[in-house]
Amino acid sequence: MLFVIWMLFLDTNSWLIHKELDQEIQELEDNKKYYIKEIIKDQKDIKVLKDSSELEKFAREEYFMKRDNEEIYIIEYEDSVPKNKKND
Repeated sequence: MLFVIWMLFLDTNSWLIHKELDQEIQELEDNKKYYIKEIIKDQKDIKVLKDSSELEKFAREEYFMKRDNEEIYIIEYEDSVPKNKKND
């Protein structure tokens, strides 16, 4: 009985330590899957942005860039603008 208690809780290779390590391994594997998906998505985006018209479209949409002879108007709707909370 003493041996079982020792092996489950007190030893450096105890069941509790193995359980913690297994959880950490699972978290790292989940992170790996997430980053692999993100890499694949970014590679697709890079492939699309190699076309100059797609690059221009991206710059216009994401960074509101424009040509020299153009004007850009940004229209914000009331429900899209965050409301400022004031403490009275």
